[in-house]
Amino acid sequence: MEITQAPPRDELVRRASELVPLLRDRAVWMDENRRIHDDVIDALTGAGILKMRVPVRYGGYESDMGTVVDVLAELGRGDGSTAWTVAVWQISTWMMGLFPDEVQDEVFTTPDIRISGILSPGAMAVPVDGGYLVNGKWSFNSGAQQSTWNTNAAVTPTGDGGFAPVMIAVPMADLQIIDDWHTSGMRGSGSVTTIAKDVFVPAERVLQMGPVLQGQHKSVLNANAAIYQAPFMPTACSTVSAPALGLALAAKDAFLERLPGRKITYTAYENQAEAPITHLEVAAAITRIDEVGFHAHRAATMIDTKGQAGESWTLEERARVRLDLGAACQRAKEAIEILDGASGGSSIYRDVPIQRILRDIQVLNLHAILHPNTNLELYGRIVCGLDSNTAYI
Repeated sequence: MEITQAPPRDELVRRASELVPLLRDRAVWMDENRRIHDDVIDALTGAGILKMRVPVRYGGYESDMGTVVDVLAELGRGDGSTAWTVAVWQISTWMMGLFPDEVQDEVFTTPDIRISGILSPGAMAVPVDGGYLVNGKWSFNSGAQQSTWNTNAAVTPTGDGGFAPVMIAVPMADLQIIDDWHTSGMRGSGSVTTIAKDVFVPAERVLQMGPVLQGQHKSVLNANAAIYQAPFMPTACSTVSAPALGLALAAKDAFLERLPGRKITYTAYENQAEAPITHLEVAAAITRIDEVGFHAHRAATMIDTKGQAGESWTLEERARVRLDLGAACQRAKEAIEILDGASGGSSIYRDVPIQRILRDIQVLNLHAILHPNTNLELYGRIVCGLDSNTAYI
């Protein structure tokens, strides 16, 4: 058992920043090949970024949410698919820390473990002697082909004709891969479909979803760790707000890097940077990017502050993190659309980053948990005195 001293936030952000040139260099390859490049995985591993949500007793850092958001946003400046996939690995690694300690001992024996995960219950888990027999499939399984374990949702019969959701931990070797990730954006995330056919899952590797969503878990050794004082959904939602922030920052970088020397075709403007419309567009985009940062960091700060104080969460606070996630995605999309619209016809070529950044943010905004309207409606319902219309809060 290895205990490590976690690097401070500034150090991890610096390491992530140093990876940005590599991510940008491999971005077209990852977009075309629909997975994270091996060089990128090696670099992420070497930088210690995959350790951020690993318990300290296994050599991890147990980094706070503010650190996770800042690091992932920096990765997103380099490549959106990489930031998203690492975000999923961070969430699923954190989720593994909710399982009994003996399960964690089994999983975290692999250094720099990569764990993917799906929250939508796509399988049936039928009780058998010693555990459950699982059959079903999970689509949108980001990073699955480059992961060792999966934390997946399923349902199990309750005995009264109903079904209860559960979370299961499954080795990737037990699942079949369907290479169906042919999409418009986030292509490098390799979010393929995985299938379970008569997969046996021991009882200790199954958690009831209800207690998980309420912040309860079966780990004794993680019970007092600060990162496990936050409920699951706020933790997950705050984590995945970071790629949206990273993509917005990437769009700003991409636009300003191409700006010098560009003209506005079929106008008298020989220098686009001198046109008033450009000034308005850049300012409007940056205003929205700042708002993305506000929402991403507000959610992270709430998680860290309440976790360190050991405070309980109100329903409105949980919903506010969903609000922050939706607002971050919405404002990021708006900012990127402004800069893409100002980038000219030459920006449609695949080696020009802005078109890939736009495709990536469009895909993020369609995700069921990230969709702005869904998140804003949920928060509005609760503020207006109605019950939540979802368990995922």
